[in-house]
Amino acid sequence: MDKPQLAQKSNNNSPLGFRSGRPFLPITPLQVSLSLPTWALKSPSRTTESPVGALSSTSPRDSKNAGYSTLPLGAQIFINNEWQNSVSGKAFPVYNPSNGEMICEVQEADKADVDKAVQAARLAFSLGSVWRRMDASDRGRLLSKLAGLVERDRTYLATLESLDSGKPFLQTFFLDLEGTIKTLRYFAGWADKVHGLTIPMDGDYFSFTRNEPIGVCGQIIPWNFPLMMTAWKLAPALCCGNTVVLKPAEQTPLSCLYMGALIKEAGFPPGVVNIVPGFGPTAGAAIACHMGIDKVAFTGSTEIGKLIQEAAGRSNLKRVTLELGGKNPNIIFADADLDVAVEQAHQGVFFNNGQCCTAGSRIYVEEPIYEEFVRRSVERAKRRVVGNPFDPTTEQGPQISLEQQNRVLEFIQSGMREGAKLECGGKAFGLKGFYVEPTVFSNVCDDMHFAKEEIFGPVQQIMKFKTIEEVIERANNSDYGLTAGVFTNDINRAMTLSAALQAGTVWINCFNALSSQSPFGGFKMSGNGRELGEYSLREYSEVKTITVKVMEKNS
Repeated sequence: MDKPQLAQKSNNNSPLGFRSGRPFLPITPLQVSLSLPTWALKSPSRTTESPVGALSSTSPRDSKNAGYSTLPLGAQIFINNEWQNSVSGKAFPVYNPSNGEMICEVQEADKADVDKAVQAARLAFSLGSVWRRMDASDRGRLLSKLAGLVERDRTYLATLESLDSGKPFLQTFFLDLEGTIKTLRYFAGWADKVHGLTIPMDGDYFSFTRNEPIGVCGQIIPWNFPLMMTAWKLAPALCCGNTVVLKPAEQTPLSCLYMGALIKEAGFPPGVVNIVPGFGPTAGAAIACHMGIDKVAFTGSTEIGKLIQEAAGRSNLKRVTLELGGKNPNIIFADADLDVAVEQAHQGVFFNNGQCCTAGSRIYVEEPIYEEFVRRSVERAKRRVVGNPFDPTTEQGPQISLEQQNRVLEFIQSGMREGAKLECGGKAFGLKGFYVEPTVFSNVCDDMHFAKEEIFGPVQQIMKFKTIEEVIERANNSDYGLTAGVFTNDINRAMTLSAALQAGTVWINCFNALSSQSPFGGFKMSGNGRELGEYSLREYSEVKTITVKVMEKNS
């Protein structure tokens, strides 16, 4: 069986520097330049305050090659615009999934630290505070300034994110950072446009509404898109005037922590944004059930989403937005442009190392083109370049962890046991790190275990269908309803499918086409509420009705 292509070994496998045998970050522009192409370093970068108690012995402010803040061993918790150690004194390691080596340690927040963060956020939200009295247009200017700082330090942020997530650097730089910047700027523009209405109430009354911030928002960020999901949640919350306690995933806290330094530099008042790196059962659970938190937003698995909604109900019935899992259908009709459909279906599954809730992993192909589609899909998977995330030729990096790698491999074994045909891949890749070969299955049946569950890995499952009625029924026969794709040149068929499919987003002749302007969220067990677009503002504001008795009303 042919192997997927391996990226050529670079002279420097990582931009990570090592001193005295310990993992150490700073990543200076000089170190970054050893691994990154020259285009990535064209934008000048200025120093920001370090998100740790002390800089390295050679401060970036003093070094000729400096221009970035540092994030050395012992990265801290960000509360009230200050960096501090955890109450318990505990720290946890962060690993590079491309080689399994430790990058650094991060202070571990738990319930006591969440309590401190909530206290700071509540004080920042109190009546008469700087944040509550700030003009909406000034909130927008702060978000816009934050976007500019992210753009300024784009290379550094992309490097951090690729280090602890294993994402290919080019994807992180061009897609994740671009999406982060655009989202911050989009909601910056909304800040002074969130307003109420006047209501023609019967009788001698004047009635109007106010859109008010909810209060303190807990936000729990996933490991697959750390920066972009931070922007998706943080930007609308701040746009509407809320304060935030944000928990990054324990696997990928580095870029989120660096955002804390940029948030302070942008001029957000103390306590408006607080970042508590820690684990789900401790810090995450404390956020979900905290009586001082008014709303929680979570992106992650359906299993954990259920626990968060339950905890929210048991505590203070806080509002909840959940963006959960997906087992998304991608339907290819015989009249589709086959070249486009094959490539889009390939990217729809393997994008982000296969670790994407929108992944179109259930591919339904109309019978007349099934064999040809399978053949081309296998050829494309075999050409996929797997390797060092910092090699510019790499298309696919590692899975996030050994646990996730083993989970993906077990799903592959399950498919083989149940009789699906393994066309290519199927094994751990022969590198140090948590890699899985790009894998394609044909002859997959809907009732197979791995055809029903979210794999979150580079595994493509291709199924056959005959009629439109059949494929609609099969596509909707799932507990999930996040996204769906349709490839056809028949506009009537496309519109029929777009109405019939039970999914929050339906893509026609494209896949994974997302924007800050369009709402995103799921049906069924893929979650509730919407992120992005004007719709997301509803998730972060309360509507208050005010009615005044007047002496005489005139229309």
